Amino acid sequence: QVQLMESGGGLVQPGGSLRLSCAASGNTGSIVDMGWYRQAPGNQREFIATMTNGGSTTYADSVKGRFTISRDNAKNTVYLQMNSLQPEDAAVYYCNAGLNIFVRRIDAWGQGTLVTVSS
Repeated sequence: QVQLMESGGGLVQPGGSLRLSCAASGNTGSIVDMGWYRQAPGNQREFIATMTNGGSTTYADSVKGRFTISRDNAKNTVYLQMNSLQPEDAAVYYCNAGLNIFVRRIDAWGQGTLVTVSS
């Protein structure tokens, strides 16, 4: 089992920046990728970005050029640098880890961290 702990959310003005962190613990050897999702009130959870163990990245079109995902594999930590934040980016951001458990993918989730974008 893997536990994920996010940090770094908060209040930021439009155009500002935030950096989210997510530290994994437990059976981290089962992790194959780590990423971020978000969920705004009344909306479904949506994919933001992911990075594989090999360093390949994928981004949602809505954040390309503004958000950057990175990982420190030695610390089992994934980061999300968010620049040029807009009110529509406000949401609860969830860390995700894809786990390889007996050749099946299992998803682990953090508890979420709130990002508020407002002047």
